[in-house]
Amino acid sequence: MSLFERWLTLWVALCILAGLILGNLLPDVFAGLASLEYASVNLVVAALIWAMVYPMMIAIDFGSLKTVGQRPKGLVITLVINWLIKPFTMAALGVLFFNHLFAGLIDPAKAPEYIAGLILLGAAPCTAMVFVWSQLTKGDPNYTLVQVSVNDLIMVVAFAPIAAFLLGVTDIEVPWETLILSVVLYIVIPLIAGALTRRALLASGGEAAVTAFTARIKPASVLGLLLTVVLLFGFQGPVIIAQPLLIGLIAVPIIIQSYGIFALGYAWAFAWKLPHKVAAPCALIGTSNFFELAVAVAIGLFGLNSGAALATVVGVLVEVPVMLTLVAFANRTRDRFPD
Repeated sequence: MSLFERWLTLWVALCILAGLILGNLLPDVFAGLASLEYASVNLVVAALIWAMVYPMMIAIDFGSLKTVGQRPKGLVITLVINWLIKPFTMAALGVLFFNHLFAGLIDPAKAPEYIAGLILLGAAPCTAMVFVWSQLTKGDPNYTLVQVSVNDLIMVVAFAPIAAFLLGVTDIEVPWETLILSVVLYIVIPLIAGALTRRALLASGGEAAVTAFTARIKPASVLGLLLTVVLLFGFQGPVIIAQPLLIGLIAVPIIIQSYGIFALGYAWAFAWKLPHKVAAPCALIGTSNFFELAVAVAIGLFGLNSGAALATVVGVLVEVPVMLTLVAFANRTRDRFPD
């Protein structure tokens, strides 16, 4: 790893600080950037995520996708954790903290909204950033694509019923525009671009050309991650400064859930003796969230200024720093897994 990559956590911390400062110094600028969205998907952030995802898409070998079915254990872990464990543990943590442990620190009338926001986060597994975390842990790009794709297919039919059951409501409307647009932006378009790029590189110089090209564009991927952090914290800079205690309280169950879900998935993969390139992405997929979908549903059900919408936004802010610590842990424990 280069010196820059080794100190990535420091650069992320500085970008968080820069986002908070700039968000408070230039609120109109960030408000303008935040308004550039369609179906609750911010187009600027989408472009940056695209830049992060594209390099990994180039590494996908479509010819080897057919072999993924010979290793179903990683898929089993991902699906069980995402759909049978994660939504329910997130709901339990929300009730524990906001109905009991934090009851004296928050407005009791807002507690159900905070819990609802956490439930929506827990019921929406990640689509886009998983590719980034997989790339940072040298995960198998083919397997990661299959895992994300299967989760997306299940999300189409399972998200609304699970969220409705846990929220105790029956009239949840899935924002199909958000769901479809996110899949197209974060999977379909970069996948097609990556496949075309890979085909051209293989024709001109074989695998060596693919490796050299991805190495050249890797700095752009890391830059996309850092700029995303600046934007996310800049968008919410005034809110964080105005309500630091509340932001911290909401972050606590999210952080506990993130580390707990990762530990469960990673330990399960270790027990099943999965290779690290499958085990790491497998655990990370269950840990991160599809925040665009969660935010859109929270706003639709409870309103833009609701506690539910705030909780989903805090999930966005917490995710990148937490996931980077898990990426670092996964990389340090690589030698504990089979090759």
